[in-house]
Amino acid sequence: MLSRWMSGSSRSLEREYNCTVRLLDDSEYSCTIQRDAKGQYLFDLLCHHLNLLEKDYFGIRFVDPDKQRHWLEFTKSVVKQMRAQPPFTMCFRVKFYPTDPAALKEEITRYLVFLQIKRDLYHGRLLCKTSDAALLAAYILQAEIGDYDPGKHPEGYSSKFQFFPKHSEKLERKIAEIHKTELSGQTPATSELNFLRKAQTLETYGVDPHPCKDVSGNAAFLAFTPFGFVVLQGNKRVHFIKWNEVTKMKFEGKTFYLYVSQKEEKKIVLTYFAPTPEACKHLWKCGIENQAFYKLEKSSQVRTVSSSNLFFKGSRFRYSGRVAKEVMESSAKIKREPPEIHRAGLVPSRSCPSITHGPRLSSVPRTRRRAVHISIMEGLESLRDSAHSTPVRSASHGEALAARGARADSSERVAVIADENYSPADSVLPTPVAEHSLELLLLARHLNGAPCSIEEEKEAEASTPTAAEAAEPPGPRALGPGGAAQAPQVNKFVLSVLRLLLVTVGLLFVLLLLLIVLTESDLDTAFFRDIRQTPEFEQFHYQYFCPLRRWFACKIRAVVSLLIDT
Repeated sequence: MLSRWMSGSSRSLEREYNCTVRLLDDSEYSCTIQRDAKGQYLFDLLCHHLNLLEKDYFGIRFVDPDKQRHWLEFTKSVVKQMRAQPPFTMCFRVKFYPTDPAALKEEITRYLVFLQIKRDLYHGRLLCKTSDAALLAAYILQAEIGDYDPGKHPEGYSSKFQFFPKHSEKLERKIAEIHKTELSGQTPATSELNFLRKAQTLETYGVDPHPCKDVSGNAAFLAFTPFGFVVLQGNKRVHFIKWNEVTKMKFEGKTFYLYVSQKEEKKIVLTYFAPTPEACKHLWKCGIENQAFYKLEKSSQVRTVSSSNLFFKGSRFRYSGRVAKEVMESSAKIKREPPEIHRAGLVPSRSCPSITHGPRLSSVPRTRRRAVHISIMEGLESLRDSAHSTPVRSASHGEALAARGARADSSERVAVIADENYSPADSVLPTPVAEHSLELLLLARHLNGAPCSIEEEKEAEASTPTAAEAAEPPGPRALGPGGAAQAPQVNKFVLSVLRLLLVTVGLLFVLLLLLIVLTESDLDTAFFRDIRQTPEFEQFHYQYFCPLRRWFACKIRAVVSLLIDT
């Protein structure tokens, strides 16, 4: 009896898994889930821990063993989705940015969205002009340290926070000036609300960049926002397509297709190439979910979407949550006492580290303090490392310092941007250069991976790449759409033809089996009886099938007799 109880206890323990979820304020929530627990169960545990009711805007993100990022699907088992050894590590993040964050019902929801956008600002996903950047940073400062106090805040106090990937002393002074003169008296909740209102007006609000290449081989970033589909190249938005103009999204391998129907019945198809098939599938699923959430009126209108054409194998996916309109209607019905909010305050965080972790103009020689040197490769890697959906790779601390030093040396030869014209956007989405060799090098580094930031290294827990992985050359598409890229296109056509032939033969085989059952079996079901009694079937049976059967029987007997004689 005792051994049976112990064996049963050991089996129950094997079905339990430890999970750690990193929250937006960089704290961690740990729990234990059963083997068959769905994603919805874990998400509900988190929302209960956070006292969050407007939870449809949020999601759980994780990284698979191949370093590809995913959003946890709530209708599927957590363990089966992770495909990794426990304990599991995930991140709680904003998945669907509110169309109007200031209109959120509860302050706790606005605070969480504020933390997410603050992370976006630091990691370079939220691009803005210098004046807007200074105002956003001042709002953060006011929310975290309160009113300016000369006794507590000495000269240069704003430099203790790094709000952007790069910034200058002039920008720091502008932030401190706004904080001192314009925001006095604002509570943390008011500053956060003003921050959200300002961030919502920026073009890259809600951008979750997916690195891709267009048909010409140029690097681009695709993103889905509350208002539509966005394509970024360099530091410019080259395409913006509203959700009601997007008619279809599909993918085949690494190729992503976006079908657009604009005014005057003008139809276009945008084609982009993702780094891997897994990244392309993740891009497609994100597009399907965002379109359903922002475009549809009711969740009952959601349909299962297939990534393939008729007769061809493909992925099927269905968005399982509520849509934005339903979420807003449900939020309006919330009636409870506002929950208590525990703000992080001045506690250092990965999303807002000390200024010593980033470049400062004070480290530049006095004769060059009026210029900011920005490496194009470093800028592009900065966005790649901070993107939600990009596979990441880590490197040792020594390798990272060596790589930064090499990029710093090359930056003086790449671009020099005057301090007066400086914008955080310049260091994140640089304008592509004309030199062909540099562009190929940039794309090769982008595809093969580079040392990632401390934040993304901790989130992804990526292992150091081997020498073979680091030296692996880029695929054919890194050399442009021509040349070696022709071979995959031919192979796709041949595979499509073979699939069509295979499906045709399979259908003919099924029809032959059905015909044999109708003519030779004794099954007397209503379905078969109705078919057998039709004049057309009787004519086919006596005029064609019976003579054909006698002919086959005769041939078989002749072959058998020939074999017996020999």
